[in-house]
Amino acid sequence: MKPADLTSATSFAEPRAAYIHVPFCAHRCGYCNFTLVAGRDELIEPYLAALAKELSWLETPRPVDTLFIGGGTPTHLPPQDLDRLLAIARQWFPLADGFEFSVEANPIDIDAERVAVLAAHGVNRVSLGAQSFRLEKLRLLERDHTAGVIQNAVALLRPVVRSVSLDLIFGAPGETLEDWQEDLAAALRLRPDHVSTYGLTFERGTTFFSRRSHGAIQQLGEDVERTMYEYAIDTLTSHGYEHYEVSNFAQTGHRCRHNEVYWNADVYFAAGPGAARYVGGVRETNHRSTLAYLKRIEQGASPVAESESLGAEDRAREALVLGLRRLDGVQQEEFAARFGFAVNELGGAALAAHLRHGLLEIQDDRLRLTREGLLVSDALWGEYLRH
Repeated sequence: MKPADLTSATSFAEPRAAYIHVPFCAHRCGYCNFTLVAGRDELIEPYLAALAKELSWLETPRPVDTLFIGGGTPTHLPPQDLDRLLAIARQWFPLADGFEFSVEANPIDIDAERVAVLAAHGVNRVSLGAQSFRLEKLRLLERDHTAGVIQNAVALLRPVVRSVSLDLIFGAPGETLEDWQEDLAAALRLRPDHVSTYGLTFERGTTFFSRRSHGAIQQLGEDVERTMYEYAIDTLTSHGYEHYEVSNFAQTGHRCRHNEVYWNADVYFAAGPGAARYVGGVRETNHRSTLAYLKRIEQGASPVAESESLGAEDRAREALVLGLRRLDGVQQEEFAARFGFAVNELGGAALAAHLRHGLLEIQDDRLRLTREGLLVSDALWGEYLRH
């Protein structure tokens, strides 16, 4: 029997999306709490062997419409290892016609050799962790690139990649609205196909969290962050970007289809340290420790650290929250037909209050966030997940 049952036989559809987590980085940035190891490149070879073994438990290749390689920093791998990684991924997840194949990248890693590897394996979407174009802010965020490096990476990728996406962070300690305006202007000059904007968070366990606790850095006030977010919405939409999810903006035809799988509460495969999959109504998360993951795979044991079988109501509540992150919102009749619960049945008094206060609205039977709701959306979700 397979150590990890990645293909539970239930009435659920076969996943048409897959995620692979690559845990390697040159160093850990002060705000990052992702599953990664820094300065441990000697683990790359064991990781690739373990990943191939974990995926072999699928037993047969599974065709997918979207394949996403994230991290960590997949492009931190030397070109020959990146080539092997992408070959393993494509062996077990053959790409269907019209596929989207995404890879996350650090701008400083993008060179002609790596771009050639990406092109050879059909990668057609690259998400660059730019974060900022301002040197002072990049140093504060502990990034290892400059604006010129970002510009060079985009120039190298443009001829071979259909979609180039830029990740940007706003709300860094000491940042002003004018600073953020400069960042957005610099990003727009590169004409990216997709932009993701994230307010800086201080996650427990990060050095930024510790530094804030000791008064070494200060978090910006909510009013400033709100103004920055609104400026991003207005600026990007005025330049032709569709604001299609709370943090995401795309030119026509360049939405991240893989992330839309998550927001649509669809099923998906996943492999690698800390990777979370949703197959057959079961959510599983692999061990976040890369060493624990490698040891368990080597022993032929399941790498799963957490597993949860979602009941019908839990699935519906989670789908409601994920769906409301999209600017299109949730079509109520379709939602009820798919999940067996009416939106107002799940939302109850909280939904009524959010409608009354103008945080949500209903148009043509579609429930969605208002502009005001967008600004406080993270504070709303907990009320819909509670029974």
